[in-house]
Amino acid sequence: MTRRTPPRPLDVAQLFPEVAPLRKRTVRLHPRAGAPTFRDSSVGGPLLWPVEEPWPVCPDHHRSPMVPVVQVHAVDALGLVPFPAGCDLLQVLWCPLAHDGCWVVPAVRWRDAAAVGAVRAAPAVDGEVPYGKIPRPCVIHPELVEEYPRWDLPDELWDLLEPRFEQVESETGWDYQSHLSTAPGTKLGGYPGWCQDPQWPDCSGCGQRMDHLLTVESWEADAASRLTWTPVEDRGVRYEGAGLMLGDAGGVYLFECRHCPGRPAKDRFDCS
Repeated sequence: MTRRTPPRPLDVAQLFPEVAPLRKRTVRLHPRAGAPTFRDSSVGGPLLWPVEEPWPVCPDHHRSPMVPVVQVHAVDALGLVPFPAGCDLLQVLWCPLAHDGCWVVPAVRWRDAAAVGAVRAAPAVDGEVPYGKIPRPCVIHPELVEEYPRWDLPDELWDLLEPRFEQVESETGWDYQSHLSTAPGTKLGGYPGWCQDPQWPDCSGCGQRMDHLLTVESWEADAASRLTWTPVEDRGVRYEGAGLMLGDAGGVYLFECRHCPGRPAKDRFDCS
């Protein structure tokens, strides 16, 4: 089944033309509990991992295997994310165990799906795993949508527009931050789903600001944002998502440098 996000209830570019140049596209993955196979794009599903390639382990917990978080074939990235030459599959794993100073330790892999023969199953994680750190297996329903900056809105624009944001909300009931700006939920590209001030990392190699690759959030939307961001097919329907709980309903954000060899990656996290 496809997922179709309704259009914004107001014309954002017309009401706030200053944010129009900052519009971006993102691919909402819309994970829904299911039974994906290792050949499918998924959240929390089995990975297409070659049997001859060692399974990654946590650099902090040296014997603890990482767990599958996201697998996306290039066709399901809908042309938004540039895949490395010769690769058509993105895989993200993380260590779900407790760490000092961070919630999870992620790893990013790119590969050629057709080159994978026999597949290695993910090993079991030993030890007590904190609640909400291993995603429930979900099929995905990728959808390309447009969004505007929320926490990434420059301070000078926020100061300029805040009176108009408040006026529009008082007249219509629609809040710029929750209802009109950045798409919530697990997604590719676009703006990270920050809960707090942005923490864009710079590449350690070239010094340039890294590109946002993936946001993994605790849920598809909170009580406020779901009023306008819930897909048409899910209105009035109870569904199971990935079952994550990252901090206090926060998110993990992955970034990459598309200029340096090997596409180095960094991560950030926050919560409300």
